[in-house]
Amino acid sequence: MQTFQTIQWSQTFSVGIKLIDDQHKTLVDMVNGLYNHVTGDETSERLYFQKVIHQAVQYVKVHFATEEKIMLQTRFHGYQEHKTAHEAFILKVVEVIRDFEAGKKFTLLNFANFLKDWILTHIAIMDKQYFTYLKKVATRKADGKLSITNSDVQEQDDT
Repeated sequence: MQTFQTIQWSQTFSVGIKLIDDQHKTLVDMVNGLYNHVTGDETSERLYFQKVIHQAVQYVKVHFATEEKIMLQTRFHGYQEHKTAHEAFILKVVEVIRDFEAGKKFTLLNFANFLKDWILTHIAIMDKQYFTYLKKVATRKADGKLSITNSDVQEQDDT
Protein backbone atom coordinates (compact mmCIF):
# COMPACT_ATOMS: atom_id res chain seq x y z
CA MET A 1 0.00 0.00 0.00
CA GLN A 2 1.15 3.54 -0.75
CA THR A 3 2.10 5.87 2.05
CA PHE A 4 0.39 9.18 2.56
CA GLN A 5 0.40 12.05 4.96
CA THR A 6 -2.74 13.52 6.46
CA ILE A 7 -3.11 17.27 6.71
CA GLN A 8 -2.18 18.92 9.98
CA TRP A 9 -3.97 22.26 10.38
CA SER A 10 -1.65 25.15 11.13
CA GLN A 11 -1.91 28.91 11.29
CA THR A 12 -0.23 29.12 7.88
CA PHE A 13 -3.57 27.96 6.43
CA SER A 14 -5.56 30.56 8.34
CA VAL A 15 -7.16 33.32 6.30
CA GLY A 16 -8.05 35.14 9.50
CA ILE A 17 -11.83 34.89 9.20
CA LYS A 18 -13.11 32.49 11.86
CA LEU A 19 -16.08 31.28 9.82
CA ILE A 20 -13.89 30.49 6.80
CA ASP A 21 -11.08 29.01 8.90
CA ASP A 22 -13.60 26.75 10.67
CA GLN A 23 -14.99 25.64 7.31
CA HIS A 24 -11.48 24.99 6.02
CA LYS A 25 -10.74 22.91 9.14
CA THR A 26 -13.86 20.83 8.45
CA LEU A 27 -12.70 20.30 4.85
CA VAL A 28 -9.28 19.21 6.14
CA ASP A 29 -11.01 16.80 8.55
CA MET A 30 -12.99 15.36 5.63
CA VAL A 31 -9.81 14.75 3.63
CA ASN A 32 -8.16 13.17 6.66
CA GLY A 33 -11.26 10.98 7.07
CA LEU A 34 -10.73 9.76 3.52
CA TYR A 35 -7.10 8.96 4.28
CA ASN A 36 -8.12 7.12 7.45
CA HIS A 37 -10.32 4.82 5.36
CA VAL A 38 -7.67 3.94 2.77
CA THR A 39 -7.34 0.17 3.15
CA GLY A 40 -6.33 -1.01 -0.27
CA ASP A 41 -9.58 -2.98 -0.37
CA GLU A 42 -11.55 -1.45 -3.24
CA THR A 43 -14.89 -2.72 -1.95
CA SER A 44 -14.57 -1.12 1.50
CA GLU A 45 -13.14 2.08 0.02
CA ARG A 46 -16.04 2.30 -2.43
CA LEU A 47 -18.54 1.81 0.41
CA TYR A 48 -16.95 4.58 2.46
CA PHE A 49 -16.78 6.96 -0.51
CA GLN A 50 -20.43 6.27 -1.34
CA LYS A 51 -21.35 7.00 2.28
CA VAL A 52 -19.56 10.37 2.57
CA ILE A 53 -19.26 11.94 -0.87
CA HIS A 54 -22.67 13.56 -1.19
CA GLN A 55 -22.43 15.09 2.28
CA ALA A 56 -18.96 16.36 1.41
CA VAL A 57 -20.18 17.90 -1.86
CA GLN A 58 -22.98 19.71 -0.03
CA TYR A 59 -20.51 21.04 2.53
CA VAL A 60 -18.14 22.26 -0.19
CA LYS A 61 -21.03 24.06 -1.92
CA VAL A 62 -21.93 25.82 1.35
CA HIS A 63 -18.30 26.77 1.88
CA PHE A 64 -17.87 28.12 -1.64
CA ALA A 65 -21.13 30.07 -1.36
CA THR A 66 -19.92 31.58 1.93
CA GLU A 67 -16.63 32.70 0.41
CA GLU A 68 -18.31 34.06 -2.70
CA LYS A 69 -20.86 35.99 -0.65
CA ILE A 70 -18.09 37.64 1.35
CA MET A 71 -16.25 38.50 -1.87
CA LEU A 72 -19.35 40.02 -3.44
CA GLN A 73 -20.25 41.99 -0.33
CA THR A 74 -16.75 43.44 -0.14
CA ARG A 75 -16.45 43.94 -3.90
CA PHE A 76 -13.31 41.80 -4.13
CA HIS A 77 -11.87 42.30 -7.61
CA GLY A 78 -10.69 38.68 -7.89
CA TYR A 79 -14.20 37.33 -7.35
CA GLN A 80 -14.77 35.98 -10.86
CA GLU A 81 -11.42 34.16 -10.98
CA HIS A 82 -12.13 32.66 -7.56
CA LYS A 83 -15.66 31.61 -8.56
CA THR A 84 -14.29 30.03 -11.75
CA ALA A 85 -11.80 28.00 -9.67
CA HIS A 86 -14.63 26.84 -7.42
CA GLU A 87 -16.73 25.80 -10.43
CA ALA A 88 -13.82 23.90 -12.00
CA PHE A 89 -13.28 22.03 -8.73
CA ILE A 90 -16.95 21.07 -8.48
CA LEU A 91 -16.95 19.86 -12.09
CA LYS A 92 -13.90 17.68 -11.40
CA VAL A 93 -15.53 16.17 -8.30
CA VAL A 94 -18.77 15.55 -10.23
CA GLU A 95 -16.70 13.78 -12.91
CA VAL A 96 -15.11 11.55 -10.24
CA ILE A 97 -18.56 10.76 -8.82
CA ARG A 98 -19.93 9.90 -12.27
CA ASP A 99 -16.97 7.62 -12.98
CA PHE A 100 -17.43 6.02 -9.55
CA GLU A 101 -21.15 5.47 -10.13
CA ALA A 102 -20.38 4.01 -13.58
CA GLY A 103 -18.23 1.40 -11.84
CA LYS A 104 -14.88 2.64 -13.11
CA LYS A 105 -11.75 1.81 -11.15
CA PHE A 106 -11.59 3.86 -7.99
CA THR A 107 -9.03 4.33 -5.25
CA LEU A 108 -9.75 6.39 -2.20
CA LEU A 109 -6.09 7.34 -1.93
CA ASN A 110 -6.04 8.99 -5.37
CA PHE A 111 -9.18 10.97 -4.56
CA ALA A 112 -7.87 11.98 -1.13
CA ASN A 113 -4.58 13.12 -2.70
CA PHE A 114 -6.46 15.18 -5.29
CA LEU A 115 -8.54 16.87 -2.57
CA LYS A 116 -5.53 17.48 -0.35
CA ASP A 117 -3.52 19.08 -3.15
CA TRP A 118 -6.43 21.21 -4.32
CA ILE A 119 -7.50 22.39 -0.88
CA LEU A 120 -4.01 23.28 0.31
CA THR A 121 -3.12 25.05 -2.92
CA HIS A 122 -6.44 26.88 -3.02
CA ILE A 123 -6.19 28.05 0.60
CA ALA A 124 -2.52 29.00 0.32
CA ILE A 125 -2.88 30.96 -2.91
CA MET A 126 -6.41 32.02 -3.82
CA ASP A 127 -7.95 32.36 -0.38
CA LYS A 128 -4.95 34.32 0.90
CA GLN A 129 -5.55 36.83 -1.92
CA TYR A 130 -8.97 37.77 -0.68
CA PHE A 131 -7.84 37.75 2.94
CA THR A 132 -5.08 40.21 2.07
CA TYR A 133 -7.70 42.37 0.35
CA LEU A 134 -10.09 42.14 3.32
CA LYS A 135 -7.34 43.18 5.74
CA LYS A 136 -6.60 46.14 3.51
CA VAL A 137 -10.21 47.38 3.49
CA ALA A 138 -11.12 46.48 7.08
CA THR A 139 -11.39 48.93 9.92
CA ARG A 140 -9.78 48.12 13.28
CA LYS A 141 -12.34 48.54 16.04
CA ALA A 142 -11.67 49.72 19.60
CA ASP A 143 -11.36 46.09 20.81
CA GLY A 144 -8.58 45.50 18.29
CA LYS A 145 -10.63 43.29 15.98
CA LEU A 146 -10.97 43.95 12.29
CA SER A 147 -14.37 44.33 10.71
CA ILE A 148 -15.64 45.54 7.39
CA THR A 149 -18.41 48.06 7.09
CA ASN A 150 -20.22 49.36 4.03
CA SER A 151 -18.18 52.56 4.25
CA ASP A 152 -14.94 50.53 4.19
CA VAL A 153 -16.06 48.88 0.94
CA GLN A 154 -17.25 52.20 -0.51
CA GLU A 155 -13.94 53.88 0.29
CA GLN A 156 -12.08 51.01 -1.40
CA ASP A 157 -14.19 51.49 -4.54
CA ASP A 158 -13.35 55.18 -4.62
CA THR A 159 -9.58 54.61 -4.66
